[in-house]
Formats: sequence, structure tokens, C-alpha cells
Amino acid sequence: MSDGLGFGESVDGYAVPVLNEREVRAAAGMLFFATFVSLLFILFKGNFVPIKIVIPVFFADFVIRVWVSPRYAPTLILGRLIVGNQTPEYVAAKPKRLAWTIGVALSGLMLGLMVVANTYSIITGLTCLVCLIFLFFESVFGICLGCKLYPLVYRERPVLCPGEVCEVKARHSIQKTSVSQLALLLAFAAVVALAAWQLGPVAAARPPRPLFGGPPVQTPR
Repeated sequence: MSDGLGFGESVDGYAVPVLNEREVRAAAGMLFFATFVSLLFILFKGNFVPIKIVIPVFFADFVIRVWVSPRYAPTLILGRLIVGNQTPEYVAAKPKRLAWTIGVALSGLMLGLMVVANTYSIITGLTCLVCLIFLFFESVFGICLGCKLYPLVYRERPVLCPGEVCEVKARHSIQKTSVSQLALLLAFAAVVALAAWQLGPVAAARPPRPLFGGPPVQTPR
């Protein structure tokens, strides 16, 4: 592996530059957490300070990934430290560059509107939501949504995708979902929805009381 600039790293046995998917997912998880918590501050406190700190960090990190080198992106460095004892999962670097370029565009838009212009609107809200969806799918499911655009942009089939989803192969029996499993999932979702519908008004009428004393929670009317 080279310590120089460049997108991706050369690893023996791989024909294309690669990245460690475990590091990428760890970094995505950290950015998702920071962005999500910042949005909670806005929703429940009307406090825009955390998001105005997170957005420049988000933008700078993705700019470094795309135009300098992923090796020097702070969140990827931190991700490497966190998952350093895990066996690397190598994926092709080129599709990630496309996905992260989309990240630069989205975070740049939020930077201009929310930080520089000091405004908020449905545009910034939807942009932030898209970023959260991208980060959530990457960190939780290992699915790079931005990478899905790679065949459309480059007119070539991607290789070394996370989870080997680019390679045509038969599914293992443990990966298959039976009809009974799907029925159980639907039944569980129906029970949860029914419980929420029935218990929602009851829970609202009975606010929690403090365990160790203090004023009770006041519910809005």
C-alpha cells in the first residue's frame, strides 16, 4: 500500500485500487450520528449551532476524500483506528469516488445555504434528509446508494462491490426468505401499528413521573 496521494490503495491480488469497506462504514456511521443529533437539536431545541459545526466538517471531510486522498480524510482515519483489528473487506475505489462526489455536492449546498447564507428552508431539510438516508444505508446495511449510479455515469459494470453484489452467484440457503418469514414480518408490523394506535392516546394521557422526585413531565395540550 502506498502512503502517497491518490484515490484508493493498491493491494496484492486486486487489479483495481481498493478501499476498506469496514473503514468506510465506520466513517459513515459517525457522520450519520453527528448529523442526526444535530437535527434533533433543531427539532426539539431550535438550536442550529451543532448543525452549523457538523456541515463544514462533513464538507471538508468529503472534499479531502475526493480531491486529496481518502487516506487523509479525518473520519476515515478514525474509522481505521476503530476497526483496525478487523479483517479488511476490500471494495473497488472508483464507485466510492462517485458516491462521495455526490456527498460533496449535497454538503456544499447545505454549507452555502445554512452556514454562509444563514438560512433554512425545505431545500436544506430535504438535502439533509437525503444525506442521512445515504449515510444510514452505508453504515447499517453496507449499501452504497451513490454507487448505484456508477453504471449509468461510466457505462461500465462495477467490480468488487460491497458484499460481492456485483458478481452473479446463487444465494445461500441462509440468505433466502421463506413465505412464513415474510408472513411473520407482516404480522409483526401489523401488531406494532395496532399497538401504537391503541396505546398512543393512553401513553399521552399518562406522562412519566420522575423516579427520584421532581416536577412531573408536562404534556402539551
